[in-house]
Amino acid sequence: MGSRVGKVINRFVIKGISDFYTANPHCRTRIVVNTRDTKGKRLLALSAALDLVENNKVRAIIGPHSTTEARFLEILEEKANLPILSLSTSPFTNQNPNFLQIAQDETTQFKGIAALVESLYLNNIILICEDNANGREMATYIISSFRNHNKHVTYTSLISTSVNHTQILEEFHKFQYMQTKVFVVHGSPSISSRLFSMAKDVGMMSEGYTWIVTSKTTNFLKFMDSKAIESMQGAVGFKSYFPKSSKFHGLKHFMGLKEVDYDGMWAYDAVYALAMAVERLQTKKHVTKLALLDHILRTTFRGLGGEFKFVNERTLLRPIEVKNVIGKGDKRVGFSIVNGEFVKKMGKTNSSTNNGLEHIVFPGGHTSILNHRRLQVNGKKMRILVPVFGGFKNILQMVVDPKTNLSNVSGFCGDVFNVAFNVLNHKVDIEFVPYLFEEGRTFNDLIDKVYYKEFDAAVGDITITSNRSRYVDFTLPYSDMGVGTLVRNADKSIWIFLSPLNADLWFTSAGFFLFLGFVIWVIEHRTNEEFQGSTTQQIGTTLWFAFSTLVYAHREKLESNLSRFVVTVWVFVVLVLTSSYTATLSSLLTVQQIALKGGSVQFQGISPVKAAVYNNVKLNEDVLVELRSADDYAKALRNGRVGAIIDEILYIKSVLALYSRHEFSLVATSSTTNGFGFVFQKGSTLAKDISTQIAKLREDGTLKALEDKWLERQSSIMSNDFPAVSPNILNLYGLRGLFLISGVSMAFALLVSMVYLAREKCQGRSKMEMLRRVSKICPTPSTCTR
Repeated sequence: MGSRVGKVINRFVIKGISDFYTANPHCRTRIVVNTRDTKGKRLLALSAALDLVENNKVRAIIGPHSTTEARFLEILEEKANLPILSLSTSPFTNQNPNFLQIAQDETTQFKGIAALVESLYLNNIILICEDNANGREMATYIISSFRNHNKHVTYTSLISTSVNHTQILEEFHKFQYMQTKVFVVHGSPSISSRLFSMAKDVGMMSEGYTWIVTSKTTNFLKFMDSKAIESMQGAVGFKSYFPKSSKFHGLKHFMGLKEVDYDGMWAYDAVYALAMAVERLQTKKHVTKLALLDHILRTTFRGLGGEFKFVNERTLLRPIEVKNVIGKGDKRVGFSIVNGEFVKKMGKTNSSTNNGLEHIVFPGGHTSILNHRRLQVNGKKMRILVPVFGGFKNILQMVVDPKTNLSNVSGFCGDVFNVAFNVLNHKVDIEFVPYLFEEGRTFNDLIDKVYYKEFDAAVGDITITSNRSRYVDFTLPYSDMGVGTLVRNADKSIWIFLSPLNADLWFTSAGFFLFLGFVIWVIEHRTNEEFQGSTTQQIGTTLWFAFSTLVYAHREKLESNLSRFVVTVWVFVVLVLTSSYTATLSSLLTVQQIALKGGSVQFQGISPVKAAVYNNVKLNEDVLVELRSADDYAKALRNGRVGAIIDEILYIKSVLALYSRHEFSLVATSSTTNGFGFVFQKGSTLAKDISTQIAKLREDGTLKALEDKWLERQSSIMSNDFPAVSPNILNLYGLRGLFLISGVSMAFALLVSMVYLAREKCQGRSKMEMLRRVSKICPTPSTCTR
């Protein structure tokens, strides 16, 4: 309470209570203020708060101002469940619902700073913060805000409050070595004064440099000396905003203040809100701490800091002034509101002329105008180049308006651009210039013409590539990303059932069926009555048995184990053969198979797809054929010139929209390209604005509706991955192992059967020889008996 800030806060708290009860003499309640001096020490702040809670039985606490002291009071959540109205500008580290931030959260300005840097197309920022707990914490918040806007903080410099002149000079030499000219300073006025004085001495406050200062310095700009202000010329500062009012001016006059004291103003609003909440609870006999907190959160009024209303039940939402240090003071150039948007004046946020900021004078005296969503073309016509290569008219074509006799673009690409651009409502004339196809021209020629500023933009089916993005700015892709494979559907021939197997496999299978029948007949016909009979009957039974194994319908009983062994092996072969046949036939009945090694593959001659796919699929150069239009695609597939067409998915959809779905199909896709985008010059604000509109068109379904209008799908995608190898027609080579096993088993069984047969014949001859000998010795039975 002995510090300047402590004295100011104490005076404003007393004044706030007095003003409230003076303005509301009918109130039946009074709040009593108990004060404790923390002496700027964290532990004393905690002990003082505990003393107020336990001994004085206070219902609420206002303060402290210090960030470190406020962090210590967060421990009170476990000890006392009462509202704490914090005057610290740092965000809370926990989710204690009793902590209410009355002072403006200093992190809210960081979104505006990041948006300003993005609007100025600045990159590679150096961040300067104080080397203390608050400085390091705020540095993480600032870096995060820049990251959300795709901006990179090259270096973070932490400056101690005790730093000397030599150390600051060494740090600035380091800045100069980095060759970075964008600086964001988040530090106290004393640190900032020393930094800007050094920056001026070393020539870093000249043209080309950009300095942005946070409210930690700008809030106290009026209290800084003239030398410090002079060194800050051209800096842009973010500052807490207090709207001017009669009450505001009256309070300044009463307090004898020359300038706004933010700490006092926040303390005034805090005690005013607390008195209002207590008065609303006067009808209740017992005022609980939870009820008091609820009434504070629901309290709204017009305070010194503007509208007093809590958002997210924790903080107050207030706009931030954007100041430009010029001359002996500062000049307001606008306000930063929600999400980093800028307006010139408060209360006119819906006016297009109010968007953006006023003139900003940067170091060295150069100026810049930031107009949010406004095209900087200085009233001239915007010349847009349109590739008219004539191949896909439902994707892009030039048309002439019969009423105005002016050229326009149509087709899917043209409609997307017209819808997105018209929403922006830019008051600028557009001239569409056709870029006709000539031998040797490519889409890269369009990029060159935009890069060399011959045209402001290019609209059409232009593929986004990393190399092109080095020279121009692309919008977000408005088409499907990647390439697709287009094939002709299979012919529905009456002989398609023969297609799954090659001729050599058909003949080999038939031969093995006959061989099986022969082996079974050899083994069974001598002992099995089912394989006996007349010659015709034996042939019929043998053939029936052999071919009935194809459907496992054989009913003849086998008596020999050799026959059973042969049939068991053969049934396994038949199982594999029929399963493979069924799978291949099913695939053939859906789409015609692609043989990338045997047939030709098409790429559009003027697109970069060939290189993208060639590098990924590793196709041979001699299989590549270049075509130009949808008609060429259809003719090439119909006459068999190519086996497949690989191109951007949008081109494939165009063909499918023009021809019958029964004839062609999109069988595979692969994310090897980045889709189509519109082209603008480097740094053009339109690239970002059109990208935003494309995202909205995709979200609300307009983009899908335009696609259905021009490219309605007539074929389904069969696979989401590019097939490495297409299914092949079955041949003997692939199944040679099965036939080898079956053939060996049949030959083995036949051999064993022949051995048995030979053995039986030998045994038969031996018996006959014995009978002959016996008959010679005993010619008659009677002789032998005697």
